[in-house]
Amino acid sequence: MTTEDAAPVAVVGARLRAARRRRGLTLDQLATATGLTKSLLSRLERDQVSPSVATLVRVCGVLGLGVGELFEPPKTSLLRVDERRRINFGGQDVLESLLTPDTQKDLQVIHSVIDPGGTGGDELYSLGCKVEFIYVIAGNLRLSLVGLDHELGAGDAFTFPGQEPHTWANTSREVTCEVLWVLAPAP
Repeated sequence: MTTEDAAPVAVVGARLRAARRRRGLTLDQLATATGLTKSLLSRLERDQVSPSVATLVRVCGVLGLGVGELFEPPKTSLLRVDERRRINFGGQDVLESLLTPDTQKDLQVIHSVIDPGGTGGDELYSLGCKVEFIYVIAGNLRLSLVGLDHELGAGDAFTFPGQEPHTWANTSREVTCEVLWVLAPAP
């Protein structure tokens, strides 16, 4: 039998370990809570044993997981460069693309190419998110908050509350500015 013909093997150890760590439990604590040995749990997390259904139910119960969650593929999304959706938040002389799918509600990532003199406008605005993060890929960006301006250059990153009124501008007359904006959660 070739590898391609073999039945897929369920690999659940990494997910169990991650769930245990998210709950702040040690292997000893999990062993005490489940009545299983630390050795068995360690081997289970390294996918060295095939657990019984009863063992998985017991461990998942303590970790607050449904057994089915261990076998679900991760929810991922691939967006090719030619599939980017163009958006417009109202800026001038800027080309904006959404890098995250509409189904993603935890965060939104926007790629902006700002022509020389491009701006978010004279009026300060805020977005309906908790946190906003800016990363300047190329060029320079002036970020204006209430009473405070920050000059950001290539490689600079800036994080601030999403409710904070702000605007931005590429103050160069010659150089394009390229920026990644991350909004969490997605507005």
